[in-house]
Amino acid sequence: MAKQLLVAYGLWALGGPLGLHHIYLGRDSHALLWLLTLGGFGGGWLWDFWHLPGWVAAANGAGAPGDRSGTVPALSPLRLVGQVTVGMYFGLVAALGLPWVPALLAQPLAVGLGVQLVSSVGDQTAEAPHTLAAAFLASLLFQGRVLAVLPTSLAASVAAQRHRRYKPRGMPQPRLAARLYHLGLACLAFAAPLACRGLCGAAGLLGTLLALPRATTELLLLPFRASWLLAEGPHSPPQCIPLPSQVLGLPMGSSAEDVHRSYRELVKVWHPDHNRHRAEEAERRFIALQEAYEELAGPRRAAAAAA
Repeated sequence: MAKQLLVAYGLWALGGPLGLHHIYLGRDSHALLWLLTLGGFGGGWLWDFWHLPGWVAAANGAGAPGDRSGTVPALSPLRLVGQVTVGMYFGLVAALGLPWVPALLAQPLAVGLGVQLVSSVGDQTAEAPHTLAAAFLASLLFQGRVLAVLPTSLAASVAAQRHRRYKPRGMPQPRLAARLYHLGLACLAFAAPLACRGLCGAAGLLGTLLALPRATTELLLLPFRASWLLAEGPHSPPQCIPLPSQVLGLPMGSSAEDVHRSYRELVKVWHPDHNRHRAEEAERRFIALQEAYEELAGPRRAAAAAA
């Protein structure tokens, strides 16, 4: 079925950044590149406007060259720049979306695939093994660091340019459904790691947002809590429980006679009957004296009885 230039321009205007016009013209590699880079970062989509007539003519078989086996395509600086740029872009996406995969594996693979995708745009392609091998070797030299995407992409692009060739002509093209299926799988493989990383980040952000109301409530209640603490007044520090000898006013290790004498003197002083004006304090002191005396004199009396 012949391709119409007007339809191609319409698809370019409606979905050019998504590569709809390339899908219509059977340029699936170009379409996939546009899908993953949103029309070559915008600039490539505008550049397509002047090339659509030639691509429509090529899709209709007009002016198709004969057998080009054995010939090497001319070196294209524009394609080289695109290979380096897209290779770096794919490497950075892999670093962001696949942090759990070793960098020495994810980065060169992503860079090599990006360079190979640009190499396969149009009627050209490159030897994928050479492109990937150059990417892995360059990444190994730089230990897979994030900043290594530039030299890795440059090495893979140079290897792709050295092993460029024309695509074989006359190959039957799959049906549209199969082509869209393959494009969808490729887009899913590219976007799934980024989507997973985005969902993890969104979950963390959601947890933070859910904690905000509680933190706001605590902040609003802070003045009321401070007022309540001030109204309670200062808390008296816990008092130490005096030793029995201290209650009786004796040093440690005093004799039984000293304990008995001090007890009798203090009991007379703090007996409740003699302190009616301070009955509560006298009763408390009187009980403390009795307990201290029993604790000190009791073991001594028991030892004396046993002897």
